[in-house]
Amino acid sequence: MFYRSKNEFSMNIDYEKNNGLVPAIIQDAITNKVLMLGYMNEAAVKKTIETNLVTFFSRSKQRLWTKGEDSGNVLNLVNIKLDCDNDTLLVQVNPKGPTCHKGSDTCWNTANSQSYGFLSELEAVIESRKNSKSENKSYVASLFAKGINKIAQKVGEEAVEVVIEAKDDDKTLFLDESADLLFHYLILLKAKGFELNDVVNVLKSRS
Repeated sequence: MFYRSKNEFSMNIDYEKNNGLVPAIIQDAITNKVLMLGYMNEAAVKKTIETNLVTFFSRSKQRLWTKGEDSGNVLNLVNIKLDCDNDTLLVQVNPKGPTCHKGSDTCWNTANSQSYGFLSELEAVIESRKNSKSENKSYVASLFAKGINKIAQKVGEEAVEVVIEAKDDDKTLFLDESADLLFHYLILLKAKGFELNDVVNVLKSRS
């Protein structure tokens, strides 16, 4: 929803459902990982918007509390959104340092790393195959055993197949070959000591 001013945004929040407070879900603006959950009152929301530093209402201290005011691990505001019922905030941030007071990236003790869903899961499988000590080697493990030249050759072969299928009208074959190319490219990245995120960062640097 579009608001013409910061004050208008704050005025549209329903603070009455929870005795003057609204839950604020804190999310990393880059990785989309949820970092923590806090509570804000109207004053905390206004201070967050004015200073661009996430500020909560501390229920234990009964006062406004800017995250990182003691540790320096502040949450720099990127965006703030109001949900469909006007009673919950999604606060997107760039965190400076760990978010949890116990030293972890998130309050759920998880790493605040970029994830690409299934592709990240596939990278993890490739990594496990690469490090497998089993005598019955999988296809991926056998490729790693043959070395970088064989892996690079497979990527080249799959790329040619994609080009060939791109010139035809068989959508199924084109997608199949595209999947094969992406799969072998992920293997090549791993063989070179990189991950998909390294390539994404290069693309971001060009934008």
